[in-house]
Amino acid sequence: MASHDFRSSCSIARTLELAGDKWTLLIVRDLMWHGKQTFQALQDSAEHIPSNILSERLKRLAQWGLVQRVAYQQRPVRYAYHLTDKGKSLEPVLLQIMAWGHRHLGGGRYDPKTRKSTRPAG
Repeated sequence: MASHDFRSSCSIARTLELAGDKWTLLIVRDLMWHGKQTFQALQDSAEHIPSNILSERLKRLAQWGLVQRVAYQQRPVRYAYHLTDKGKSLEPVLLQIMAWGHRHLGGGRYDPKTRKSTRPAG
């Protein structure tokens, strides 16, 4: 784990310091379930994450050991991003957030086994 001075001893508060912003779990979602591995593919997500924020979040995810960055092109240097085992261990968290959102907010669901999404009617 990256060295970090946490503001709280609470595990929930500590986790939110890493992943509690608007974008981080959406990046993990796209890496985990949508097969997006490049900066451009992640930026082209439906939520249109700004490039400066995407860059900062990917750097932070790598520092915390959730994402591994691998160069796939040298000139210009371009990277592919892959979840580490630690990053993949967030899947149950994402599934629970998705189930809660579907139940209480009416959002669509994604089945990682079939790689298919269901959209809410309307």
